[in-house]
Amino acid sequence: MTKIPMSEIINKTISRAMHDSNKVICFGLGVTDPKGVFGTTLNLKKKYGSARVFDVPASENALTGFAIGASLNSSIPILTHQRLDFALLSLDQIINGAAKWLYMFGGELNVPITIRMIIGRGWGQGPTHSQNLQSVFSHIPGLKVVSASTPDNVANLLYSSIFDPNPVIFLEHRWLHNSMGTFPKELKNNELGKCKVLKKGKDITLISLSYMTLECVEAAKILKKFKIEAEIVDLRTISPLDQKTIINSLKKTRRALVADTSNNFCGISSTVASIINQKIDNLKNKVEIVSLPFCPEPTSHQLVKHFYNDRYTIVNKVLKMFEINHKIERDKSIKPDVPGEWFKGPF
Repeated sequence: MTKIPMSEIINKTISRAMHDSNKVICFGLGVTDPKGVFGTTLNLKKKYGSARVFDVPASENALTGFAIGASLNSSIPILTHQRLDFALLSLDQIINGAAKWLYMFGGELNVPITIRMIIGRGWGQGPTHSQNLQSVFSHIPGLKVVSASTPDNVANLLYSSIFDPNPVIFLEHRWLHNSMGTFPKELKNNELGKCKVLKKGKDITLISLSYMTLECVEAAKILKKFKIEAEIVDLRTISPLDQKTIINSLKKTRRALVADTSNNFCGISSTVASIINQKIDNLKNKVEIVSLPFCPEPTSHQLVKHFYNDRYTIVNKVLKMFEINHKIERDKSIKPDVPGEWFKGPF
């Protein structure tokens, strides 16, 4: 099958959902711009008209309220934010409105909203444009939280989110938009709440989400040279969390490393580590966590290169767990805040 960028897969998925149900509407800042939110909403207005695909004023809180109202009147809204950071202005609507509605009305009224939020880093982004706050939304009962990681899985996850009866926070790391994958012939709408084992192994379980899943895949290739067979579990859905798949893997490997795109204090990585410690008695090592420092993300290139983690961070932690006295050095020619030559940033 022909491989296409993840941004195009997202675009095709939204288009398929809009084709499958005329109740689906798509709106947000920039969805009709020439760049179409990193290419994810290109040509949708041309296909489905301005009544279903439209740009909006810059008022995130009001837009989320509009989405709630639309969903209560039989629409299926897809609200897109070009940054998670911008969506913070709508936390009242998300937490006190969308997340609580089904509970407050005795299970009678659903709020089927998908709120797409772009996360991730890149040169010049700094503290207020590169936050990874998945743990904030995962803490709220009533919200489902999805963390897209691989282009081959994103279509089914997004399609499932759109047609789920609950409000879904759908997180996309901006570096992943240019990763290449395939668009499935048939789309599934039951993929939420399921981890995916991307690679089987017997020696250690690498548990990851978002962009760090790609780093775990590359780390596993390096570890194989040291005769360490890593199993990779991609969380995909953070809430609800598929604990069964995680625990089944740990029963086999008895070692775990959790790789997150955020810091571990009150974070997803800490939660996963806690679950493992509660349910697995005879671990061979303590659960290791690869996460960011507990401070705002820097803008300066000189600070950034010491801030983020990658495959080498993962490999070196695993080698230490296996008491292998060897350290893999980073390739200094690779810039820590630029994923490839194609990236022209900062926006």
